[in-house]
Amino acid sequence: MKLAEAVTFGGAALDRVAYLRANPADLDRAIAELGAETILMWRGKPLVQAGALAPLVRLRLDHRVLKGARRILLGRAQGAGPLILAHDISHWVPDGQDAQTLNSFLDPSEQRHPDLPEAWVFAELRRIMTLLSPRDAELAATARGLFGWHDSHGFCACCGAASDISMAGWQRRCPVCAAPHFPRTDPVVIMLITQGNSALLGRSPGWPEGMYSLLAGFVEPGETIEAAVRREVLEETAIRVGEVGYLASQPWPFPASLMMGCHGTALSRDITIDPSEIEDATWVTREDLMDAFAGRHAFLSPARHGAIAQFLLSNWLADRLD
Repeated sequence: MKLAEAVTFGGAALDRVAYLRANPADLDRAIAELGAETILMWRGKPLVQAGALAPLVRLRLDHRVLKGARRILLGRAQGAGPLILAHDISHWVPDGQDAQTLNSFLDPSEQRHPDLPEAWVFAELRRIMTLLSPRDAELAATARGLFGWHDSHGFCACCGAASDISMAGWQRRCPVCAAPHFPRTDPVVIMLITQGNSALLGRSPGWPEGMYSLLAGFVEPGETIEAAVRREVLEETAIRVGEVGYLASQPWPFPASLMMGCHGTALSRDITIDPSEIEDATWVTREDLMDAFAGRHAFLSPARHGAIAQFLLSNWLADRLD
C-alpha cells in the first residue's frame, strides 16, 4: 500500500540514536555537544500548546517543572538538531482533578500546571493526535508507550524484585538476578473485510452511539497474521474469510499495541455475533460509508479520526489500497 506510512503515528522517520542508550556518560556528553530539549508527559497526556494545531511543547532540561521527573531518550531528527527526550511528571496531582474522566474514550479534560504558562495544557493524545505534526505524533506516541510500559512493569518477571530503568528508558534491569526486560508491544490485526460493494463493521460496548469500526483482535502465540484475521472474524461474526493481504500498520500506545491493517475477502455474508466479543456487526455499503464520513448518515458514525480503521476505510472508498 503506497500510502501506508501516512497513517497517524507513522512515517516521521525519527532517528532513535540507539547507540547513546547503553552508556549514561555518552548520553550526557551528546546532550552537552548537540543540545537537547524535552517533551513533557503527565499520565499519558502530552503537554501541548492549546489551539487549532496543538504543537508539542519543548522544554529546556533545566526547567523547574522537571524536578523529580522520570527521563527517557526519544531520539533526534534525521542528521540534525538537538536530541529529544521525554520527561514524565505523573506524580503531580492537579487540584480538583476528576479521576473518572482520565483516559476515558473521549477524555475532554485538560490539565494546567502552575509552573507553566496558561496556554500550555496536558491533553488526551487520542483526542488531539490529528492536530499534531507527523514528528510530534511519533514523539508523543513513543513517550506514552514507553512510560506506560514502565508504569506496568516495575518488577522483574523472573524473580519478582523491583527492577530499575536502564538503557535511557528502553530497558529495565533487575538488580537482584540481572535479568533484562524490554518494552512490550502487542501485535493486533485490524481488518477491512469486504464482499463486493460492502465492508464489515462492528462496535464494542461503551463506544459512542452509532460508532462502528473495523473488527480487530490480538494475534495469539504460534499464529500468523493471516490466520489471526480469519480466526478473529470467524469468532466475532461467524463469517469465513478467504484471501488476506497486509496493508499498513500503526503504533497504538493505548496501552501498547501495533495495529497491523489487513484486507480480507469474505466467503460468506450471514452474521452471527459473539456477544462476549462485540455488541453488533453489520455490512455497510460504500454509499452508506461515504454518507457517514460526511456526517449525513441516519445512525452510522465512522471510526475515530486518526485511527488506522478510518485510514483504511478512507483509502478503500478512494480505491487506493494497492
